Amino acid sequence: MADVEKEPEKTIAEDLVVTKYKLAGEIVNKTLKAVIGLCVVDASVREICTQGDNQLTEETGKVYKKEKDLKKGIAFPTCLSVNNCVCHFSPAKNDADYTLKAGDVVKIDLGAHIDGFIAVAAHTIVVGAGADQKISGRQADVILAAYWAVQAALRLLKSGANNYSLTDAVQQISESYKCKPIEGMLSHELKQFKIDGEKTIIQNPSEAQRKEHEKCTFETYEVYAIDVIVSTGEGVGREKDTKVSIYKKSEENYMLKLKASRALLAEVKTKYGNMPFNIRSFEEETKARMGVVECVSHKMIEPFQVLYEKPSEVVAQFKHTVLLMPNGVNLVTGIPFEAESYVSEYSVAQEELKTLLAQPLGPVKGKGKGKKAAAGAATKVETAPAVETKA
Repeated sequence: MADVEKEPEKTIAEDLVVTKYKLAGEIVNKTLKAVIGLCVVDASVREICTQGDNQLTEETGKVYKKEKDLKKGIAFPTCLSVNNCVCHFSPAKNDADYTLKAGDVVKIDLGAHIDGFIAVAAHTIVVGAGADQKISGRQADVILAAYWAVQAALRLLKSGANNYSLTDAVQQISESYKCKPIEGMLSHELKQFKIDGEKTIIQNPSEAQRKEHEKCTFETYEVYAIDVIVSTGEGVGREKDTKVSIYKKSEENYMLKLKASRALLAEVKTKYGNMPFNIRSFEEETKARMGVVECVSHKMIEPFQVLYEKPSEVVAQFKHTVLLMPNGVNLVTGIPFEAESYVSEYSVAQEELKTLLAQPLGPVKGKGKGKKAAAGAATKVETAPAVETKA
């Protein structure tokens, strides 16, 4: 039966695959910056998310135009999760919207793909904060905790390292800022047309999750979405009454009974394949909502639940897509973060993590590159390397 074997998996060992990841990354970074620009006082979250999705679709539509069969587009719909909302808030047309207010902490999460090669990113901002305005208090604590935790994770991600080294660093840094990572959140390996690869990094696992979660070792030519979500509270995300709007098709099969369900599934297969999608993108949202119920009950479509911390808490998130190349990590998503705009009474407590954070990030291009970064004390946030990617 050798003649019916699947094609070999495409990896970043191929230059063309790296190019597609970087191109998707450029589109994601450009869209992320545009979405941040839209996050102003009195703006509608639904409208911002819709504009973010439109830009992802438009920008991916401009590349590889001659290759008609090449699939491209949104890999993760734009979400704006505000304050104590942990993730996946992107209201559909008939759902309750949210209007941004001054001082809101907004987590922007989105992704694009070119030929199934996925780039995702998340970034946290404070609405209405001027360039010269310092953010302090618990908002600063949680944003700095998430930022430095993701920076440590990116520096620990290397061939031969194990996933729990990242789990532990994220935990320690979050606790240095008197914060907690959201329990059980996973960072996934990315593969072609697969946003949730088998290898994962868990944050803040419960005892039961730690027993079940598989340990793994990272290898060269793998790709990861490193996702860190930290809370000022107890670190547990709970569902409330917010309707789910983001879903993705699973590998399950079942003979659906309802016409609306079959129509929805057929459209999902054609338009999105295995990529997450927002129910808002269907012309007849009400019909799509009817159809999705049966699909979810038979696990043919998986919901991305909207989770919340307690109302008084604040949650921050940073996410980067990283290629593990032979010469080190290659960051394809992420935009600059002004750590010096955030003032906290806390800092990273562990000496080995301070040393780690003082190291430059990125592929090794000859010697001497990291001397400046290493010379500055890691506790002085302004001297640590900013995450700027020119994909």
